[in-house]
Amino acid sequence: MTEVLAVFRSRSQAIDCNARLKAAGICASIVNTPKEANIGCGLSIKLPQNTYGTAKKIIAAGGYSAFYGFLKVQSLYGKIYTGRIG
Repeated sequence: MTEVLAVFRSRSQAIDCNARLKAAGICASIVNTPKEANIGCGLSIKLPQNTYGTAKKIIAAGGYSAFYGFLKVQSLYGKIYTGRIG
């Protein structure tokens, strides 16, 4: 299973962004950033992979200072692999 995470270092900005994405019709949910991402504590927004382009535009328009970037997270045979995208 592959997911896209929008990673934030600010809880309030993640919550605000999640609301904007949902208002735009994107099925988004707030999750803890996986430790495998090596970012420290933070919140991420889990997105369907097919909404990545739209979400990227919405986040860029929001001007979030605590936005870290997008991660592709793949779970394969019980291991989690992450990689930065876009």
